[in-house]
Amino acid sequence: MGTVVITDGKYRSSIAAARMLGRGGWRVVATQTRGDLALEPPVFTSRYVSQSRWLDGSADDPDYPDKLYALLAEYGRPVLFCAGAATLNAVSRQRERFAQVCDFLIAPPDVLDALNDKEAVHRRCEELGIPVPREYEGEPDRYPVVIKPHCGEKFGLKAKDRYAVANNAQEYAAKRSAMSKYDPHPIVQQRVEGAGAGASLLLDRDSRLIAAVCHRRIREYPASGGPSTCCESFYDENLIDQAYRLLSSFGFVGMAMVEFKGECVLEVNPRVWGSFPMTERTGSPFACRYAQGAAGERLDYAPRDYKTGVRMRFTLNDGAAMLDYLRHGRPGPFFQGMADWFRAKEALGAKDDPAPWRRYLRNTLLRR
Repeated sequence: MGTVVITDGKYRSSIAAARMLGRGGWRVVATQTRGDLALEPPVFTSRYVSQSRWLDGSADDPDYPDKLYALLAEYGRPVLFCAGAATLNAVSRQRERFAQVCDFLIAPPDVLDALNDKEAVHRRCEELGIPVPREYEGEPDRYPVVIKPHCGEKFGLKAKDRYAVANNAQEYAAKRSAMSKYDPHPIVQQRVEGAGAGASLLLDRDSRLIAAVCHRRIREYPASGGPSTCCESFYDENLIDQAYRLLSSFGFVGMAMVEFKGECVLEVNPRVWGSFPMTERTGSPFACRYAQGAAGERLDYAPRDYKTGVRMRFTLNDGAAMLDYLRHGRPGPFFQGMADWFRAKEALGAKDDPAPWRRYLRNTLLRR
């Protein structure tokens, strides 16, 4: 096995990636920019990380690609695993240059832009016959509705701030006006009821499916709608098929999570997603297959190559979610969360690698 350089060690997903790759026999190098994190990232303490590297400045700096390129050149053509969106986009814009020193599965910038544009995804789903929420051109005739920018990430919005829910005309006027500060013509959609789910896929250089994992949301924070704090793995062939048809129609390459609610596609995250640690908790070969595919190995998709029924939680975030459900008069999810203290797996914990979880708790306390 060769070397994998994991960028943006501040993200929790980098811990799961390092463990899976290290267990798979890859040499793991983790990096972090000093300007984006003052404390040592938890992944640096993992027993599966062979070397930790700090980079000066921020991942948003104009010279960041040059610094990353120089680091990669030191390792004799490693595989590049981008845990952060800023690095992913920077490498995507300079694909030909970075291809000289490393291997990766990253889509061209126009493909990433299209998949980050919720309106472009909505139109493509309609063309492919994949269900999507109803959109309103003018003022809605039915409520509740969801108001969101075409690409919240481009405006630096946190996940919980990338959409707003309006339950009546008065709320619609106020929340649309607030969202218009970021996007003059935000998207307005019917709010879909039903369980939230994600189909996370890995596509190789030829946009062939080589790995997939499905999860359903159990709880999220804030309770009114936000990133999942507890989720459970399951398998749904139809969800995977719809997600693959959508991604491959754009010529996508790499890792992406297609978000569903009910039967509708809501959006696409064409990058490493928040619940990525589920791939580790379920025993999926996702990260190792990424490295193999990036290095040029031809792989075939193997359905159901992970454990289903695995419940995973981000303990600190899930505790906040439970209290938020209680504040909103929804005791059911609160008591369900109490039961999950005994049956759900901590997303960042591992018996053979406990240091990252301890460092994450320490860093969280120090920041607060």
